Amino acid sequence: MSSGTGSAAAVAVAAVDRSGVLSEVADGVFAYVQPDGSWCVNNAGLVVSDGRAVLVDTAATEARARRLRAAVLAGGRPVPYAVVNTHSHGDHTFGNFVFPEAVVYAHHETRREMAAAGLHLTGLWPEVEWGDIELVLPHSTYRDELTLHVGGLTARLLHLGVAHSTNDTAVWVPERRVLFTGDVVMSGVTPFLPMGSVAGSLRAVERMRALDPAVVVAGHGAVGGTEVLDTTEAYLRWVQELARDGAAAGLTPWEVAREADLGPFAGLLDPERIVPNLHRAFAEEADLAHGEALDMRAVIAEMDTLFREMTAYRGAPLACHA
Repeated sequence: MSSGTGSAAAVAVAAVDRSGVLSEVADGVFAYVQPDGSWCVNNAGLVVSDGRAVLVDTAATEARARRLRAAVLAGGRPVPYAVVNTHSHGDHTFGNFVFPEAVVYAHHETRREMAAAGLHLTGLWPEVEWGDIELVLPHSTYRDELTLHVGGLTARLLHLGVAHSTNDTAVWVPERRVLFTGDVVMSGVTPFLPMGSVAGSLRAVERMRALDPAVVVAGHGAVGGTEVLDTTEAYLRWVQELARDGAAAGLTPWEVAREADLGPFAGLLDPERIVPNLHRAFAEEADLAHGEALDMRAVIAEMDTLFREMTAYRGAPLACHA
């Protein structure tokens, strides 16, 4: 992979409001939204019914995870008996340890990738106050679909195939038509696909749309409706078109990214992600196999290169708000 960029990734830590907000988006279903949704600032969810609770994802740092726990338990809500990790990345899983009462559920590849990656994410932004993180792997894993019963509600865990990652789980609460997408969908935030698939993400969006959700809680950014799926789909198709034309012209992903007009997607946070997204789209244009378990050592090595390219594209260090 040739970038034409510097020899070391530049990153920065930005000081922002770190408070998340827990809001009821349907009867007994809550979204915990952490602004502004950029790097490592994810959302979580909560399903509560008849004295039972299930939490969807945790948070990146110890402090953020402890604030999430306080918000979940406020008002006498029950301690979650289960935590669902929508995928392996640390911003959604590092806080598992602050819910010791819960069984952690995830796709089987989530557990494997978490074990392989360890705390690598912390090394990308060493100045972030990560806290005393204890890596807690999923206790129970599934392959295709699993239903958790939460009093009178159900939380259906659906493996979406290779999309944002190899191991994405959507959590669907059919009684309330609320969908938690994990990072397959980000609201007002640029998708991030180097560990997944552009084509696979499109298939995942189509599958989620078929559920006919009324409320969409993305992995990052504001709560919305199906328009969030629309934006994601449009962006993914645009990236595919750029890769197709760029490959035909003999250009590299870096060259295409540098010249691309972001157009309607210019307002999405973290536009520099076009660089790794094009790397993945170029690979798919070359018919490279996708869908198998990834070698996390290779992914980690590639990520350092991609961060250098994204820094060069942005012309400034990548800011982590965690």
